[in-house]
Amino acid sequence: MEQTVKHAEKNLGEICHLLGSYTRKTAKLRDKADLLVAQLFDFSSTEGHEVQMGLKNLAEDLAMIQDYRQAQVERLETRVVAPLKTFGGVVKNKRVTLNEDVSCQQRYIFTGYF
Repeated sequence: MEQTVKHAEKNLGEICHLLGSYTRKTAKLRDKADLLVAQLFDFSSTEGHEVQMGLKNLAEDLAMIQDYRQAQVERLETRVVAPLKTFGGVVKNKRVTLNEDVSCQQRYIFTGYF
């Protein structure tokens, strides 16, 4: 039982760490893309009509992709990360319960009740 708890703690911790890293990197990517979109809009205002329309279309498409990416990260956080966080508390409670059970059994063995 103790090995199962240790295994769960290790793996769930690593998964949460990697998911957190993924979401942070995706958020940074989103920020950079937002800057790129703003720069494209700024640059488009200085160009001729055809180039202006092309740059604006590119900026709008890139903005839509970033909106989709943000929605993806939010879904990941609510549907995956949040439930995994609850397992952290469950594993900690199991460890405490396991330690209490082992202590109880050791007391019973030493006192001759077991």
